[in-house]
Amino acid sequence: MAAGLALVVSLGDCGTGGHLAGAPRQVPAGQLRRSVASAYAFLDQMTDRYATGSTPRLIQSFTGGALGRQHFTASQTYDDALVIDAFLASGTAAERSKAVAIGDGLLRAQASDPRHDGRLRAAYASAPLSNASDVAATNLATLAGNMAWAGLALLQLHAATGRQAYLTGAEAIGNWVQAHCYDQRGPGGYTGGETAAGAAIPWKSTEHNIDLYAFFRLLAAQTRNPAWSARAAWARYFVTAMWDAPQRRFYVGTTADGFTPSNSLMPEDVNSWSYLALRDPRFAASVGWDVQNLAVAGRFRGVSFCRGDRSGVWFEGTAHLADALEFRGEPGDRAQAAQYLADIYYAQTYGPGADRRGIIAASRNGLTDCGGGTYYTSLHTGTTAWYILVAEKINPFALIPAVRSAVYQASP
Repeated sequence: MAAGLALVVSLGDCGTGGHLAGAPRQVPAGQLRRSVASAYAFLDQMTDRYATGSTPRLIQSFTGGALGRQHFTASQTYDDALVIDAFLASGTAAERSKAVAIGDGLLRAQASDPRHDGRLRAAYASAPLSNASDVAATNLATLAGNMAWAGLALLQLHAATGRQAYLTGAEAIGNWVQAHCYDQRGPGGYTGGETAAGAAIPWKSTEHNIDLYAFFRLLAAQTRNPAWSARAAWARYFVTAMWDAPQRRFYVGTTADGFTPSNSLMPEDVNSWSYLALRDPRFAASVGWDVQNLAVAGRFRGVSFCRGDRSGVWFEGTAHLADALEFRGEPGDRAQAAQYLADIYYAQTYGPGADRRGIIAASRNGLTDCGGGTYYTSLHTGTTAWYILVAEKINPFALIPAVRSAVYQASP
């Protein structure tokens, strides 16, 4: 747990529980630890919602709010990977066992795919997966970034447990990406994957290639296969080619031609994740671009998803940015990171539909990603996991400290 960190929280107006408008409040480290414990309780609840114990399963990504009213119960692969990371970060056997159950769910989904080629789909029904027939994909797209995050989580599990199945599953993911996404157009890198209909996605995402760089590096370390190092370098070369030096930020990726940088939207994650993955001071200014260009003020504070819609706070992205600032460590960075963490803490307590445990995805319904996607005030496992990671000062693109020091060894 994070220790010794005092947070400043701007309380809400007198109409929300009698809080004074704009009144600063110091939140001691003990209260932050209780907040993180509450976040873990939310993830525990979501993990055990449909099954308990060692039953392999994938967990529902959202609950409550607009998505709850729409009966949206899917388990997004990216969120499952983040929850695995958060559970492993706790360093406890109880939470590690939950990470194992979700990791086993990912392996079962992978083994049960009708293509049998190592892929994972973007989302599945959240259900216990006692048998292969229990696996039901709800979004058939196969996206390179999601695959990388799932692969990273499986590698974290392999390091924590010693189970070969996790390494084998991660290698199968990497092999699928290499076979289907490797691209030689323009600055190289990897394309986006496949649509739900099975069509190849021709554009290349900077964020996906950031994810793949980290994934391939960890694969190289755990397999001792230099081919993965070469593939990591290929992904990294693309990322660095997307650097917009005059604006001191990264382009989101390319257009469908695989060469032309796309300026169609300016998202948060590409700038914070690039620093967390690359840790390269030549591109560190990207973190400051997010701070300066995506700020959202008002009762809820933080950053938005993209420059084109700053009408609300995207709390997952606010956590990304806090984590990047913490690791960058330039003057003022850690104070800003603490403020962002306080903003998320405040949403945990006073956000629309808050249950004082989970974190809502956004401060308002209808916040967009400037590309057709929408965020809601529903409680979100992915956002909650990111809150835990930043509170614990963990970079999920690297081996988690609790994993590095783990003494737990499961049977192969």
